[in-house]
Amino acid sequence: MTETIKITHDVVRVLEEKKAEQIVILDLKGIAVFTDYFVICNGSSERMLRSLVKTAKDFVNKEHGIKGKVEGIPSNGWIVVDFGNFVLHIFSPDQRNFYQLEDLWSDGKVLVRIP
Repeated sequence: MTETIKITHDVVRVLEEKKAEQIVILDLKGIAVFTDYFVICNGSSERMLRSLVKTAKDFVNKEHGIKGKVEGIPSNGWIVVDFGNFVLHIFSPDQRNFYQLEDLWSDGKVLVRIP
């Protein structure tokens, strides 16, 4: 298991503990030139989106020394945290349904799917 995939699995565990919903890891190696993996999840409110971003960023920085770059705000319903080798997408349910990233990147292999 590569270091990056280990970190993504660690992030999934942390997100799951914070009650993130519909968590997915997509393997995009050989498909996307800008990253190897997407981690995608939902949060049920703006407050939850904010909490999920903070928790993931703090965890990855503390445990793995990687600082994520955040784009988006909770009120827009989609926040992206770019950690380099993987990108975390945290959505409101409506925005996730609208953008359908899993369909857009359907050539990627689903490694984890947690309802």
